[in-house]
Amino acid sequence: MICLGIESSCDETSVAIIKNGREVLANIVSTQIPIHKKFGGVVPEIASRKHLTNIAFVVKEALDTAGLDFKDIDYIGVTYGPGLIGALLVGVAYAKSLAYALNINIVPTHHIEGHIAANYLTYPDLKPPFMALVVSGGHSHLIHVKDYTDFDIIGKTRDDAVGEAFDKVARVLGLPYPGGPKVSKLAREGEFTYNLPKTKFDNFDFSFSGIKTAVINIANKEKDKLRKADLAHSFEQTVTEELVTTCMDAMKEYGINKVVLAGGVSANLVLREKLEKAAKKNNYECYMPDLKYCTDNAAMIASAAHYNYICGKTYDIKDKLDLNAIANLKIGE
Repeated sequence: MICLGIESSCDETSVAIIKNGREVLANIVSTQIPIHKKFGGVVPEIASRKHLTNIAFVVKEALDTAGLDFKDIDYIGVTYGPGLIGALLVGVAYAKSLAYALNINIVPTHHIEGHIAANYLTYPDLKPPFMALVVSGGHSHLIHVKDYTDFDIIGKTRDDAVGEAFDKVARVLGLPYPGGPKVSKLAREGEFTYNLPKTKFDNFDFSFSGIKTAVINIANKEKDKLRKADLAHSFEQTVTEELVTTCMDAMKEYGINKVVLAGGVSANLVLREKLEKAAKKNNYECYMPDLKYCTDNAAMIASAAHYNYICGKTYDIKDKLDLNAIANLKIGE
């Protein structure tokens, strides 16, 4: 089965062609980072307009790369949430139009399910159940993946997501957009000299607003004397330790021996190293996506769509036209 996947939830216009959920025939990503860099972050309306101008060309490039034509596509997987509503609507509207013209079904796909499925592309033999540590600009979740389409959230952030915290710390330190990678790069030059707060709940939730506020207070207090590299290093070490420790605690509680990393922040090398080391110490299996599948891409969406498709979670555009984007879509909905 051949799936054409579409991802447009933020500032990447991506289209992929995937065979049977795991074989990548094409994965084209058109990024808008150079455009939004001058604004210090993603401007939603600009992102939507760029998706509009890019999407048809990206679809053509994906088909050409795969050596296929529209007639070879069996169904379309498209991100319909969560994300920026205008950006999502571009992908959903294009998918509906294309599905109608080709008389094929759509598989509406959750963005976070896609991030989890990125691991299926890296590890062809990976199967649920497992624990997924999902870390991105908008999410910090611990998810018990019981089956390909069965998800149970057992922990999540109560305020800032870890990627959001990275971006806010980057602004405080005067680092350009995108902030997360810049904080990590600066952190490699520093040492752990700042004691920053950790938040521990009686369950497996996260909180990163406290450490973000602590970084802001230190920066305002020390000003010209601020040791930026040391603060970046201390911040990165503290938040990654909190993520990994909570994940290991949850796995012990639930009796799960397999952990999967997912989301944009899964590209963070410190987090990857800490998680792999902790998993090995506890005799757990550890899986992390190739770096090219960490950030937003359509290959992960097509992979997730494949498992929804074989479970019958499809949308016949000929029967109804009311498929819509949902900015705050919850996983499992």
